[in-house]
Amino acid sequence: MNKKVFLPLVLIVLLIGGLIYYFLAVSQYEPSQELYEFPIPKNAELIQKSSYGISYDWSLASEEHGIPYGYKWAIKANGWKEGEREGASVHYTKGNRKIDLISSTKHLNILKVK
Repeated sequence: MNKKVFLPLVLIVLLIGGLIYYFLAVSQYEPSQELYEFPIPKNAELIQKSSYGISYDWSLASEEHGIPYGYKWAIKANGWKEGEREGASVHYTKGNRKIDLISSTKHLNILKVK
């Protein structure tokens, strides 16, 4: 196969593969009405609700590594912008709404910031 056909074919396969991965990753999350439509992992287990936010057990959460790239993509795809980071805490904003996402080992706290 010559280079004129091979290179575009490889690029198309990589693009399609990347798009499939992106949509599969984003589909693993759903917006929460209680948290300004901030995306929540579908397989996270609800632990506690309060007027400040919601706590979940989620096996993919990590204090050392934060959240998986697929979750970061889902947050961004839903219009949230990553802001300041301090340790395990990351602030996200969308318009005048603000969320504090705290990721620790197998646990997520998603808090509304006033």
